Amino acid sequence: MPQYDLPLEELRDYRPTVRRRDDFAEFWSDTLAESRAATVPASTRRVDSGLRLVDTSDLEFPGFGGERVRGWVHVPAGAAGPLPAVVEFIGYGGGRKLAWQDHAYAEAGYVHVVMDTRGQGWWAVGATADHGAGEGIGSIPGQMTRGILDPADYFYRRVFTDAALLVDAVRELPQVDETRVAVTGGSQGGGIAIAAAALSEGLVGAAVDVPFLCHFERAVALTDARPYGELVDFFARYRDDVERAFDTLSYFDAVNLAPAADVPALFSVALRDDICPPSTVFAAYNAWAGPRDIAVYPFNGHEGGGEHHMLRRLAFFREVFGA
Repeated sequence: MPQYDLPLEELRDYRPTVRRRDDFAEFWSDTLAESRAATVPASTRRVDSGLRLVDTSDLEFPGFGGERVRGWVHVPAGAAGPLPAVVEFIGYGGGRKLAWQDHAYAEAGYVHVVMDTRGQGWWAVGATADHGAGEGIGSIPGQMTRGILDPADYFYRRVFTDAALLVDAVRELPQVDETRVAVTGGSQGGGIAIAAAALSEGLVGAAVDVPFLCHFERAVALTDARPYGELVDFFARYRDDVERAFDTLSYFDAVNLAPAADVPALFSVALRDDICPPSTVFAAYNAWAGPRDIAVYPFNGHEGGGEHHMLRRLAFFREVFGA
């Protein structure tokens, strides 16, 4: 697909005004306070992944409303802690995968924690169910419209809360240096990483790749590719609910969350990405409060920098961790 969004020179200065309700900050402070009040201790259980160079544990931690959420904790075998930790969030539809998959950050010498996204797991194995939401309205397959008429019921309220509470839990792990924790993710995982950076304190960095969940109203105007296409299909069926739905989405727009994220960030964007349009990525990037840099891939789609970008990400973590 050819480049279809704004020219790069305009993207670098793209700072749109997005819908934001007056109670945005209160909504998130109340949400986190309620869930933190319902927390129980996290637990880990060592599992046999079949690998010898990485030790893996099954993590259960209290997420939204105290509900148990799963994850993996990968640690370099035999490493003496405490170590820096990279907390990773997964792209749309993916779960935490199997215990033997994807240990790059542990192989780099860090504790690598992977969050299982509740209610997902159709392209990579997941292990955390979601509770029902949005009863009495229609829903398009997937999670984008689940509970969309009320921010209290919306799917990503639970997911973003899970992410912030995972950061809390990671700091308590005995292998982790609580002063050196960073977050990362691509696509949906990138949007969740922005939320985690905005809703958590004490992080040292965020690596955010081709993020989803940014500037919803522009995204659905530019693309009908899924997952944003789920919103397009919903709006085509439930025409009287469009404004109400966009009000809900505004509480979860990374452009509104990014101004609360003041840690160093490395973003990436692909100029031919028809799933997460470049202007939506730059809208969040330009709203970021902390020091920031962005890697631009002019000839790539939603894969972004792919395997090549991993080297830049590892260099970023070495810098923010000092290790």
